[in-house]
Amino acid sequence: MTIENFRVLEDHFCFSVYNTSHAIQHVYQPTLAQHGLTYPQYLVLVILYKQQGATVKELGTQLHLGTGTTTPLLKRMEKMGLVNRQRNPADERSVKLTLTPAGEQERINLKELPDLLMQQANLTDDEWVQLTNLTNKLMHALN
Repeated sequence: MTIENFRVLEDHFCFSVYNTSHAIQHVYQPTLAQHGLTYPQYLVLVILYKQQGATVKELGTQLHLGTGTTTPLLKRMEKMGLVNRQRNPADERSVKLTLTPAGEQERINLKELPDLLMQQANLTDDEWVQLTNLTNKLMHALN
């Protein structure tokens, strides 16, 4: 095989996704810093706002993180007054998570965060939906 048959870096979708992920976090970082949050903490707020009572295991599954990562993250958020962790009375091995009123307010305060990406990338609503759907399709196929 000759060198002409190899894809150049710009033709590697994985490279685009990798760099886009970093760019997204760079766009989000100033707003999240104003709220004293990290990107993973923001994602926890997103999940728990719709799924109050989710377990640590369920949260970790959705975020593709192990308990060694999620537990310290959730402990910090609990100290910040954003989440409550409570043993599941039906299963002592399981810990249920809920947002506190402060956590709910933070989620509401950050509701427009994804709009920053749409605006900065100059994407229409239809393009945003298409991009999200295709990216999710790829993610689910690979996981």
